[in-house]
This record gives sequence, C-alpha cells and structure tokens, in this order.
Amino acid sequence: MSSPTSASSSLPKTLPQSLLENARKLSASQAGHLRHFHNLSTTLPGEWPHMGTQLPGQEWLDSLRYQLSAMAYATGAAHYHRLPALLSVFKKLLEALIGKMMHKEVWSYWYLTSQSGRALDPDIQELRKPWSDPVVRENIMACLPLGPFSGHLLLMVSLHAMLFDDNKYDAPDALVFEWNPIFWGMGPEKFTYSRSTLQVAILKEMERENWMGVCCEPNNVFVVCNQFPIIAVRYNDIRNGTNVVNGVLEKYTRAWKSKKGFHQGDGLFVERHMVKQDDMVPAGSIGFTAWVCAFMNSWNSEEVHALYPSQALGFLSKLPEDGRVNLNGPAVGRAIRALVAQEGADPDAPATIEKARATAGPPRKGGIALAEFGYVAQWVSEVGDEATLDGLLRHADMFLHPTWEHGGLFYPRTDEAHDAAGNWTLMDPFSGNGAIGYARLNVRDGQRTMWAAPWDREHFAHSPYVDGVDLASGVDFLRGAWDAERWSSPCVRGTGRASRECFVLITPVFRNLPLGTYGVYINGELSEIRSLTSTVKVSLVVGGEELDVVLLKETV
Repeated sequence: MSSPTSASSSLPKTLPQSLLENARKLSASQAGHLRHFHNLSTTLPGEWPHMGTQLPGQEWLDSLRYQLSAMAYATGAAHYHRLPALLSVFKKLLEALIGKMMHKEVWSYWYLTSQSGRALDPDIQELRKPWSDPVVRENIMACLPLGPFSGHLLLMVSLHAMLFDDNKYDAPDALVFEWNPIFWGMGPEKFTYSRSTLQVAILKEMERENWMGVCCEPNNVFVVCNQFPIIAVRYNDIRNGTNVVNGVLEKYTRAWKSKKGFHQGDGLFVERHMVKQDDMVPAGSIGFTAWVCAFMNSWNSEEVHALYPSQALGFLSKLPEDGRVNLNGPAVGRAIRALVAQEGADPDAPATIEKARATAGPPRKGGIALAEFGYVAQWVSEVGDEATLDGLLRHADMFLHPTWEHGGLFYPRTDEAHDAAGNWTLMDPFSGNGAIGYARLNVRDGQRTMWAAPWDREHFAHSPYVDGVDLASGVDFLRGAWDAERWSSPCVRGTGRASRECFVLITPVFRNLPLGTYGVYINGELSEIRSLTSTVKVSLVVGGEELDVVLLKETV
C-alpha cells in the first residue's frame, strides 16, 4: 500500500462530482422495500408479521407463498438492474426468502387441497385421496383460492443460481419438505428435491397435461401460474448449457392455439382451463391479465406490449390534477370501456368516470378480494410508461397508508375497496409487502432483459463484486455497480447509510477486480492506494448520512 499523496500515482486526489451523480442510486422508498423484505424474511420460525391473509388456511392469492415469491422477484430485479455489484447483500436476502418458503406453514395447506372439490371440479363425486408432498403432482404454484407453489419455488432457486453463480440448491437434498404433524398421521415424512429434480417434476406434469401447463389446483390450469417455471427453465438452460425452453414454449403455445389461444373476446387473458370439462373460465377483472403480462413479457414481449394499451383501457384512470393514476374496480372499468366503444368517450374525462360509476352501481360488499393493485403495479412497471407507474405509486402513497417500521417500507392491509370518491383503497399483504416494492425496484422490460441476457459464467469471470456485507448489518446499500465503460478508469461505486440513528462498522470486500492499482475514495476524497491486487478490503464506519465509496483503477 502506498500513501494517498504518492507522487508516483496518477490517481486524482478528488473525484469529479459527476462520477457519483451519474450512477444509479436507490431512492429512500426503494431501499425501504428491501429493508422490509429483510425484516420479514429474518423473523423467527412461526412468526409472520404483517403477512396475515384473508383466509386462515393459506388458500387465497394473498397467501404467504405469493408474498414471499413477490419479494424474491423484486430482490432479483433490484440486484440485476440496479445494484449488480452487491452480491452478498442480495444473496443473503434471497436465501432468507427461500428459507421462509420452505416452512411448513407455507405449503402444508396442500394436503387438504389435493383432495379437490366442486369449486374446482364441478363433476367430482367424491374427494380424492390426499397427499402431502407439495411438488410431486399438480401444485405448480399458488394461483387461485387453493393452489400450490412449486413453480414459484423453482424460479426462486433458479434465480439464485443465475444471479450468484451458485450451486447451493443443486444438492439432492437441497430442498426438504418435512411433513410431521404431531397428533395425527402415520409418522413423519420427508420429501427431498433439488433445482434440477424440481424442474423435472414440473415438466413431467406439463407433459401429462398435453403441454397446456401444470394444474395449479386440481383440474385447473391457469395461464399466469405457468409463466414462472418457464422463466426458470430459461435460466437453467443458460446455466446447464441446454435448450429445453424452446421446446417447452413450442409445445406450450401450440397447445393453447389448439384451444383458440390465451385471449377472450374483450382482449383480456382467460383465467384458466378446466381440464375435465375442456372449458375456459373467463377473467372477471384486469388482475390476472396484468399478472400474466408482467411475466409473460419475458418471452412474448412483442404481443404483450401491443396488447397493453387496449387491456389497460378503462381500468386505469389518469388524474392530471394531482398526477395520480387510480385503479378502477372491474365493474367501473368495464363500464368505461363500453362508453369508449359505444360513444367515443374520453376514458380519463371526469364525466366519463362519473357516468361509469353510476352505471356500475355501488361496489360489491364482502367476498374475498383479489390482489389487483399489486398485479397491475407489477405489469405497469414491466410494460407501461414511466408516467403511469409514477401515477400508480403516487396514488399508493396518498391513499394506501405507506408505513415505515424498523427502516422498512410497506403498505398495511385494508379491506375497504374504495372511498366515497371512488379512489382505490383496498390493500392486501401480497401487494403491500411485495408487489408494490417489486414495481418500484423493477425497470421497464426488466423480465424481458433478464430473459434475453441472464448472467452466465462469462459474466462472473469478468465482473467485480462486493462481498462480506448484508442487510443484517443495519446498513442500507444505495449504490453498487462496476463501471468499465462510462468512465475512463474502471471503478466500483457504492453508497450506504445506516438504516437507524447509529454508527455501524462494516468491512466490504471488493473481489474479482482486474489486476492493477486502485485508489480508495471516501466521499470523493482519496483515502488510500492499493497496488496490484484483485481483492480490496475496506473498513467503514457508516452512520445516518450517506457514505460514498469508490475504488478507481489507475490507468497506465
């Protein structure tokens, strides 16, 4: 190591202000969502703060499995698109979410669900014999009232392998489901899977259903449920050097074309295919279409983008007086669409919205609500324009009670659908804990970009990264990127701040650096010089103010 004032060094003593200003940085809200994910995923076993659902048996769309998977996808998008150098931060977070996903509270509902029932199969005459393995058959994810989770789990562990070049979930017993009720049953059971055997089980089920997809619940194949394992197969192809996904997509799309395709008469996606009845169940709202498109955009981007304006029509109302975008309920949304089609009405005009509300009548009371706001926010973040996303998030901050706890940001559950003025007020834990955070942390075409260019071993061979730190330190990490192109001297940039009013000692380790001499800059000032090294370890005391750290490579 040499002195920071060494005359032999060409490194500047002070960095230009533009070096950090031009680097992408998380907002306070984005960092707050990641902190909330950490807070929820690191609770003690059996504790699920702010994650309570409408039904006690983990049977609905706001269940634990959906919340955890939404947080995992937000974590992956934030790492890939915003803070790609912060490997250990996001690896620890995703592993904690996967660990929570394996708790029995998340998947044990399947034992009862596997028996089926007339809500899913109206022709059933007696219940099926139940089974406790939540992966072996059907159960691809949680999709409607009941629904499993294996498709979500596959994407979560496949994301882990792709984002971190890690084989942790490839061991034969990497994923263990322990079924051990104390007071009934024939004794403990254990079901073990790995990333590869989980994929094999899912593809076997797709083939059994003639490639329409895997049944999410008994007798029902949902369009949205099958998007998650399809993305996972793509990531695993890159890692394994295979091309399974092209064959899957060819058979999957051909099977749906044989049933007249994914769309219903109004341009929305059908909700599901009932296998025994060979019948399509139409979607009753924008929710499932939005959820489908948020992730189908990965492999079917041209069609998803082309459909977005017509699908959003009527369900999203722009309010220029305060910059908000309001989500309309199904009846109001369809009434607006009818007025546009029949009278050429302006869908955003106050008179149109007022007339549609009068036509639709008062909102329906009672029943089990869908996670509409979260689905739409994810969709708009992926496919829509920035102004619409900003308007939705502005609405959330004005009407959905943003709450900060232990440095984390979430939107607490509220069961009232609308206020007297027709503003959307419903907030479910899927949207409030995970999906709105996903929308803030994603970028336009975020899933599409990750599909087209997943990280491979070549990426990891040449990309520096930060190790040795994570959110458990109490520090929020706002920047974390390697820049070898936009600056004359390649550099690693990072910014952190303590999430509470205290000082925290952290020791980030910068690894995989191109060999050379590096200046270590703290808040823009040269602190020290490290020579001819690929690893740099720095001790930092981080408080409530932002602390910027840059490692700048000396040019020869």
